[in-house]
Amino acid sequence: MDGRYGLFLDVQRCVGCEACVVACMDQNDLEVERKAHAWRRVFKLESGGGDAAAADASIAFVSLACMHCGDAPCILGCPTGALGRDAATGAVTVEAGRCVGCHSCSIACPFGVPRYGADGRMQKCDLCSGRVAAGLDPACVHTCPTRALRYGRVNDLTAGVQQRAAERLGLR
Repeated sequence: MDGRYGLFLDVQRCVGCEACVVACMDQNDLEVERKAHAWRRVFKLESGGGDAAAADASIAFVSLACMHCGDAPCILGCPTGALGRDAATGAVTVEAGRCVGCHSCSIACPFGVPRYGADGRMQKCDLCSGRVAAGLDPACVHTCPTRALRYGRVNDLTAGVQQRAAERLGLR
């Protein structure tokens, strides 16, 4: 699957501004009033602090959307074949007309990604296929002010992570 594309989040760069969420909602014409149904969400992770020394406190932000998993349990869980994979990018896609709103994909997804529109049918990130086909980055990546989100071939994105980890450990 070396031709598969995906998103990478550098948690150390994410400041939790939610610009990626707003960009995704705008790009996909999602209703602001239904923010709980947004395809991308930012989670705040707090640790330490408490009654112990405040120096132990830390906050991290994690911006999450569909992981476009290589083995995509949501595709396997869909009884109607509404979920599939884009041949060019490897993105997990949904054909809304085939979705019956049974929520089987949601049950199968370990990340809780599937969202349902007002019509009861599943909706999700498609890696901004229209933007990508035009040679642009997905809206969330384009909008991220700290460049915490990156888009590219999965192998290239993970190679960079491996390189930086090796450098931090003094192995390179």
